[in-house]
Amino acid sequence: MPGIRLLRPVPAAPLIALGALLALAGCGSGAPGGTNWGWYVVSPWTAGGRSNLMFLLGGLWDTILLSATAMAISVLVGVLVALPGVGRNRWGRRFNLAYVEVFRAIPILVLILWVYYGLPVVAGIAINVFWAGVLALALSDSAFEAEIFRAGIQAIPKGQTEAAQSMGLNRLQVMRFVILPQAIRRILPPLANQFAYMLKMSALVSVIGMQELTRRANELVVTEYRPLEIYTVLVLEYLALILLVSQAVRWLERRMSRSGDY
Repeated sequence: MPGIRLLRPVPAAPLIALGALLALAGCGSGAPGGTNWGWYVVSPWTAGGRSNLMFLLGGLWDTILLSATAMAISVLVGVLVALPGVGRNRWGRRFNLAYVEVFRAIPILVLILWVYYGLPVVAGIAINVFWAGVLALALSDSAFEAEIFRAGIQAIPKGQTEAAQSMGLNRLQVMRFVILPQAIRRILPPLANQFAYMLKMSALVSVIGMQELTRRANELVVTEYRPLEIYTVLVLEYLALILLVSQAVRWLERRMSRSGDY
């Protein structure tokens, strides 16, 4: 009807998670002989709970910064690795294959530990926990980014290349001005999904002391001895981040679908 705006349905997952948390929070000290809940450690209605919540949320910025920096580097490296894979040079294709297979085969946790503890010994350089985490995540993810870019480039019809070359453009100009812009539009949703994956994998950097969400939760558990309550808040923090990224990906897909670019 004119003048009436329909409200969009609210995603069910956040409401379910919030309801579960409130239900658990409603459990006090429990019945005699029952479970002794300790939600006061993360309750916003107590001074100690607010302090603990602020401590946990303090790792949010480090998690986002770590993931965004690693993602930016992995995209750049992924492009550089993907280009030889779609070229005519046999050695370039072999390099692409070797790089992708090697870094896809190494577990991220193992790579984080090696970069932080092994790279300074091998290369003789000092590296802090932030850049060790960024480098390890970027190297691991760049192999997947390379495959995404390679698939996007190969999805562009060959007629586009032939038409550009007939206009006098060389191979570099064809790739820069014709192929890559179209490929990037096609692969934006997969790239956004990789960012959600990066956010989740950033939790592994906590093992080398990075003060992100998971590390702060682990430290709070040691002092408060309430793992269930604290890790529940940690789950909700990651859930909120990933849901926001997922909603952005869906919005991007709908927008590209309407514009005919995807």
